[in-house]
Amino acid sequence: WWSFFVAFFVWFAVTPLLPDIQETLNLTDKEIWNSSIAGVGGTILVRFIVGPLCDKYGARILFSLMLCGAAIPCACIGFIHSSTGLIALRAFIGIAGGTFVTCQYWASRMFAKEVVGTANALVAGWGNLGASISVIAMGSYIFPWFSNMFDGDEEMAWRTASIVPSIVAFGTGVAIYYHCDDAPKGNYSEMKENGAMEDVSARTSFVSASRDWNTWVLFLQYGCCFGVELTMNNAIFKYFMDEFGLSSASSHSIGSIFGWMNLFARGLGGVMSDSMSETMGMKGRILSQAFLLLCEGVAVIIFAGTDTLAGAVIILIIFSLFVQAAEGTSYGIVPYVNPPFTGSVSGIVGAGGNVGAVVFGLFFREMSYLHAFNVMGGFVIASSFLSAFISIKGHRGLCKGEDMVVDKETGEIVEDAAVLDRSARPPMVPAPV
Repeated sequence: WWSFFVAFFVWFAVTPLLPDIQETLNLTDKEIWNSSIAGVGGTILVRFIVGPLCDKYGARILFSLMLCGAAIPCACIGFIHSSTGLIALRAFIGIAGGTFVTCQYWASRMFAKEVVGTANALVAGWGNLGASISVIAMGSYIFPWFSNMFDGDEEMAWRTASIVPSIVAFGTGVAIYYHCDDAPKGNYSEMKENGAMEDVSARTSFVSASRDWNTWVLFLQYGCCFGVELTMNNAIFKYFMDEFGLSSASSHSIGSIFGWMNLFARGLGGVMSDSMSETMGMKGRILSQAFLLLCEGVAVIIFAGTDTLAGAVIILIIFSLFVQAAEGTSYGIVPYVNPPFTGSVSGIVGAGGNVGAVVFGLFFREMSYLHAFNVMGGFVIASSFLSAFISIKGHRGLCKGEDMVVDKETGEIVEDAAVLDRSARPPMVPAPV
C-alpha cells in the first residue's frame, strides 16, 4: 500500500499548485481542465499494457519502473512555460496511475481468494489516500516552505516544490526492486527457473481477458466509481471556491475529505464483498456492487442540488463513502473473472476508471457544475443495472448460473458444489500416467 500511496502522491502533486501555475502562465480554466484530463487520460494506455505484463513478469519490476518513470516528469514541472508543456508533463506523470494495476495484481497474488476483496480494497484505499495527502502536503506545507525559502517568490516555489514528491517516488521505486518479492514463493524469474510456474504469453493473456464480457462490464462500472473519484480530485476544490465563495485553503481542506474517506471506505466495500460472498457466493459480491453504484449515483445528484455549505459537506461524505466502497466491491470480483490472466483483467478494468475520468472531465469542462454532476449521476445509476449481465464461469450471477467448485488457479470447474461439500473435499492428486 505504501508504494501505491506514493504513486498517488506524485500523480496529484501538481493539483494544489495549479492556481499559481495558471496565474503565472496566464492560462484559461479550459486549459487547466485539459491538463487534468491529460493527467488521467495518459494512464489509460499504461494500464492496458501493464496488465498482461504483470501476468508475464510479475508486479515488482513494473511497479518500480513506473514509479521511477513518473518521478522524472514530476521533477520537470518547473521547466514549463505554456499550456502545452503542462499538458504534456501531466500526461507523462500519469504513468504513476498505472501502478494501480500492479497494486491490485500484487495483492491478488499475495492473499487468498476468500479475503482478496478486503485485501485489494485496503491496499488500494490507503494508496488512494495519497492524493489527499498530496494536496495537503503540497498546498499547505511544501509550497509555503519553498515560498519562504525564496523570500515569497511564489513562481520559484511552484517551479521547485515538485522535486520533493519526485525524490520520494524515485526512492520508493528503487526500494521495491531490491527488497520485494513478486509472490509468496519468490520472484517470477526464480519460480520459472525452478519450474514452480509456467511462462505466460502477454498477448495470450490480454486476448483471453478482452474476450470475456465480464471484463468490459466491470470496465464500465469501474469508470463510474474510480472515474468519479478522479474527476472529484480535479474538480471538488474549485467547485467549493466557485459555488460557496470559499478561500483556496478552506476549499482544499473540505475537498480533501473526499480522499480521506479512503482510510476505510474502500476497505469497507471489500469487507462487504467478502462477507456477502460467504453467505451468497458470487451473487453476493455482484449484488453488493449493484447496490453501492445505485446509491452512489443518487448521492451525486443530491450533492449537485445541495445549496448550503453544511449540507454539501454532509452529502460529500456520504457520496464519497459509496464511491470508494464501490471501488472495493469491483476488485472483489476481478480476481474471479479469469484467474490465470488476472493481470490483464485488472489492467482493462483499471483503465475503465481513467476512461470514466476523461469522459466526466469533458462534461465538467463543457457544462455547468449542476448539469455535469447530474449527467455523471445518471451514468452511475445506469451502470448499476449492468450487474445483471455479469456471469462468471462456475459462479451464480444475479439472474442465472449456479455456484460450482472452481479451481482457484485456473478458474476451471472441478465439481458441483451441491454434490460435494467444500470443507469435506479431499485433496486433489495427479492422475496416474
